[in-house]
Amino acid sequence: MATQTGLPLFVLGRGADPHSERGVECPGELPPASDPGLVERARKAKETLGDRLFVLGHHYQRDEVIQFADVTGDSFKLAQQAAARPQAEYIVFCGVHFMAESADILTTDDQKVILPDLAAGCSMADMATFDQVEECWEALEDAGLADRVVPVTYMNSSADIKAFCGRNGGAVCTSSNARRALDWAFEQGEKVLFLPDQHLGRNTAVLEMGMSLDDCVVWNPHRPNGGLTREQLERARMILWKGHCSVHGRFTAESVDDVRERIPGVNVLVHPECRHEVVLKADHVGSTEHIIKTLEAAPSGSSWAIGTELNLVKRLAQTFPDKNISFLDRTVCYCSTMNRIDLPHLVWALESLVLGEVVNPITVDEDTAHWARVALDRMLALP
Repeated sequence: MATQTGLPLFVLGRGADPHSERGVECPGELPPASDPGLVERARKAKETLGDRLFVLGHHYQRDEVIQFADVTGDSFKLAQQAAARPQAEYIVFCGVHFMAESADILTTDDQKVILPDLAAGCSMADMATFDQVEECWEALEDAGLADRVVPVTYMNSSADIKAFCGRNGGAVCTSSNARRALDWAFEQGEKVLFLPDQHLGRNTAVLEMGMSLDDCVVWNPHRPNGGLTREQLERARMILWKGHCSVHGRFTAESVDDVRERIPGVNVLVHPECRHEVVLKADHVGSTEHIIKTLEAAPSGSSWAIGTELNLVKRLAQTFPDKNISFLDRTVCYCSTMNRIDLPHLVWALESLVLGEVVNPITVDEDTAHWARVALDRMLALP
């Protein structure tokens, strides 16, 4: 089982303790953010490493970091891109911890996956620990229901949770293929345990599959038996884990009402990790890649309010200056852990590689990687 420790939520910047994250010491000294030569140092390190290096950048990364990415994309696309570069000795993943784990699972044993800052975690992924999910499964077994339940985990989960799904006949899904994954799951069993994002599970089940809200119950890992009776579990088709994205969960129905008052004729486009009531009020809903493609195809002069992470929204506004693109909410909301990856951490990681030192390697043990890969392969086999 891969080691998972609780991840504290940090404010933007380096946080209260920049030297110790996720239980691992951060060796060496970071270059100061004020160093005017950081950009040139990063370029020089990349040039020195050449084809031995492959830098991946998630859409939610800072501009100062994303400029050095060889490929940008969502979490699964980036993991696939890493696997497609077997000649790259070093994969530097500018994203968060679960993404780097997925890259390690999909790449060869000879490749090293590096996360520039080990504090770059995901609060939602950390809302479903292995022990909590095992306890849930044992409760379902005690209730005589586990053999009728298929576990499905969102890509935004730890390697341990992906492996749990692999061992128990389940699969992984992305926000793009959640409907297909759930269709498959209901061919295997009568119920689905959906981890760890309740909103993606609910939105997919109700808005895409025609279920009712009464078909869904929420398993709270902090309450005995998830806070549910056996009768509730028996009636439910979707058992949703009580987890959420701290960024997308901030958007409210009032956010949508407010932006419509401020911007007449605005199109509201949100991610399916948003609350159900937000998605109901939106004009369009889709994955990060869907959001990007929708704006690419949007007519010049159109107005859009986007409900997703602010770094991406700002970048889209810069990319499509002929369109009026704004953040859905009045409150600025970055993903604080994604923002842990900054230029000083990237430079430190790259220059360490130039010196032959692999810092912050992300490794998933063989058994966990095997079963996580089983769950991922089931997703890849979806029609």
